[in-house]
Amino acid sequence: MNRTGQMLTVTDHNRSFSHLTYVYPVVSRRAGGVSVGINLNPNSACNWHCAYCQVPGLVRGAAPEIDQAQLEAELGDFLHELVHGTFMIEHVPPEARVIRDIAFSGNGEPTSSKAFADIVARVVALRDAAGLGHVPIRLITNGSLIDRPYVQTALTRLAEAGGEVWFKLDAGTGADIQRINGIDIDPLAHARRLAQCASLCPTWVQTCLFRWDGELPSQEQVTSYLDTLDHALTCAQKTPAGQLPKGVLLYGVARPSLQPEARHLQPLTPDEMEAIARRVQESIAPRGLTVTVNP
Repeated sequence: MNRTGQMLTVTDHNRSFSHLTYVYPVVSRRAGGVSVGINLNPNSACNWHCAYCQVPGLVRGAAPEIDQAQLEAELGDFLHELVHGTFMIEHVPPEARVIRDIAFSGNGEPTSSKAFADIVARVVALRDAAGLGHVPIRLITNGSLIDRPYVQTALTRLAEAGGEVWFKLDAGTGADIQRINGIDIDPLAHARRLAQCASLCPTWVQTCLFRWDGELPSQEQVTSYLDTLDHALTCAQKTPAGQLPKGVLLYGVARPSLQPEARHLQPLTPDEMEAIARRVQESIAPRGLTVTVNP
């Protein structure tokens, strides 16, 4: 465990802070405290290539084979340190000394690990053994693999443990998704995956907003995003569970991208974020959804 006295901040999500392979702590501005990250992609491989990604050396690919015994030992020891040790005092600002979640995030798409369902079960057991049953387990995902049976099994286990999903939807046209997320997908097919995800586990839509080459998201781009989101909500109502997503998490580029596309990105002002949030809220409010903004 790192003992240099370095403090965690919301702008530095260095995966190597704790010198562990699979587990890393961050202070999350969206979660509002300490998030215990689980990195199933230590090879920095992802099937998407998002322009705003902070992962250094990002490559295309999937998660490697996971040493589940090592992951279990790392997470068990780290949770014990958080609860009973001095890590919080030494490395976390006073206002953030609370464990907000355990999050599958890291350096790539976590659901690309074929062992994901088994890993979710292990993480739930370790959380409960540490006396942290009240701490939610979150999956932060691009949602591209939701239709795979092992991912659906994992989502069911996550739901049973009181967890939730943050599902990426950044744009509403194929061209914008290709530009922002570096992947060629049908927006409506992705909307259907979002609906399927919400039917299996409580789900929030997460959307990153920014200027591209100095330009705000256009009215047409926001409209196409809202149309795609509406299609997801309509599909969700038609599932057997009829469960809608809980709401939309809008966030900005507070930390610098480490991708070549970083030169295109500039943050929105709080007022610009709020203006888009109002449009989103007006669109989804009739269905009972809410919007949260983190510039």
